[in-house]
Amino acid sequence: MDKKPITPEGQQRLRTELDQLKNVKRQEIIDAISEARAHGDLKENAEYHAAREEQGLNEARIRELEDVLGTSQVVEYKQMGVEDRVIFGSTVTIKDIENDEIKKYQIVGDAEADIENNTISFTTPMARALLKKELGEFIEVHTPGGDKEFEIINIELN
Repeated sequence: MDKKPITPEGQQRLRTELDQLKNVKRQEIIDAISEARAHGDLKENAEYHAAREEQGLNEARIRELEDVLGTSQVVEYKQMGVEDRVIFGSTVTIKDIENDEIKKYQIVGDAEADIENNTISFTTPMARALLKKELGEFIEVHTPGGDKEFEIINIELN
């Protein structure tokens, strides 16, 4: 099976979340279930059912994180010495040619991509268009709203 790339920072974030879910949240849920059981009749006990549902969601997230961490390979992008072109892990600042809007994205693995944190998966059309390009180059990205053109105005390895 192919290993999926992940940044060292992304791997650390996922390991921290996994540790929190296994060692803190799991116990909190067990305590909540025990407390709800003490309240008597389980059929009509909303707290018990809510705690059991939360337990299922927590265990599912634990399995998901263990799977992601087990199938990922850390890419030490900072040690590659590549600063003149976009690589996995790069943070790229681009300017929309049409409206001069500036956007900044870090290119990361699927499991750590989160558009709200300006991280995009290397498999997205934007990231694929950016990879291997150099400072000052123009890229064209096919978006649902049509083709857009961007200029690469900064590349950094945080």
